[in-house]
Amino acid sequence: MRVRRYDDAGQAFPIYITVVGGLLFLAFAYLAVGQAAATRNGAQTAADAAALAAAQETRDRLAGEWVDTILDPTKWGDLLDGDAAVLDGCPRAYQLAEDNSSHVLDCAPRLVDLSYTVQVQTNDPVGDTIVPGTEDTYAKASAKAVIEPLCTFEPPIEGGGDAGDPGDPADTVLPKLTCKDRNWDLDPDDLTRLPEPKDLFDVHLAD
Repeated sequence: MRVRRYDDAGQAFPIYITVVGGLLFLAFAYLAVGQAAATRNGAQTAADAAALAAAQETRDRLAGEWVDTILDPTKWGDLLDGDAAVLDGCPRAYQLAEDNSSHVLDCAPRLVDLSYTVQVQTNDPVGDTIVPGTEDTYAKASAKAVIEPLCTFEPPIEGGGDAGDPGDPADTVLPKLTCKDRNWDLDPDDLTRLPEPKDLFDVHLAD
């Protein structure tokens, strides 16, 4: 009977080795999947950050130009609608991609919908795994960020004299600015309380 027990143990040992080997293979496979997912997530994070940074650069520039011309409401329209936007925010996209261990493959601004579409690739590959080729595989991702105007106002009547002299605040009557759910009564004699860029424009990722 003892000899039979030893024979049974000897037969079970190869099965044990096979099971352990299979479990180890599954563990390494899950690790490879996790590495690939982490690399893809990193690429998507870099793409999102790059697109948003480019859009925010343009938003801030538009807001600054509006402040510079605030005493001349006849110039507000193109600025607050975004029609006067200069979509030169791609350098910021390159910078944010590098900050997230990636680089920009393409940065495409579109004036028609005030957007930036950015495609990036990770600087580092997935790495060595049991899956062949991952050591030379890089993750790519793209994201689109949109600048959405939030404000409306009643344009001054041309020739009506309401706007006065744009260079003289005492003679200027500024229109009420309605931004989403807030009204701004702007005082030309006190321009210290003005809407911030985020009040004038919303920047968000497009689906």
